[in-house]
Amino acid sequence: MQARMNHPVQVHPEAMQALLALNKAAHASTLPETTHQLVHLRVSQINGCSVCVDMHARELKESGEKDERIWAVGAWRESPYFTDAERAALALAECVTRIADRPDAVPDAVWDEAADNFDEKELSSLLLTIAGINVWNRLNGAIRQPVGSW
Repeated sequence: MQARMNHPVQVHPEAMQALLALNKAAHASTLPETTHQLVHLRVSQINGCSVCVDMHARELKESGEKDERIWAVGAWRESPYFTDAERAALALAECVTRIADRPDAVPDAVWDEAADNFDEKELSSLLLTIAGINVWNRLNGAIRQPVGSW
């Protein structure tokens, strides 16, 4: 597979700087790095972004995550490998990613569970990380960015 065009962040380097700044802002809280990585992987799975699925699964592995947790991200509801906080983050990530799939984009039950597990700064970081990975997934999907091309 070959990309349809040069990546938009290569054509517009200022966009790369903006996305890197968004990522840095998203990490400016006590939200665990593993939570960011799990969310990146799950959102990328939903969006079918092979580049990001590959990248974030590898990052999780390199950071010491067990294979079982990485493999189970797509079935986190039925898996015993995730904490309540990680489940809340994954549920929120799914709702925000699939925002048009229901009349109430993020149901109160999902929001309340996230708010019970994260303080306002962590919740803000979580929302920023969800938004950021969705941007990357959409750019990569649109141009058909192949795995391993970075």
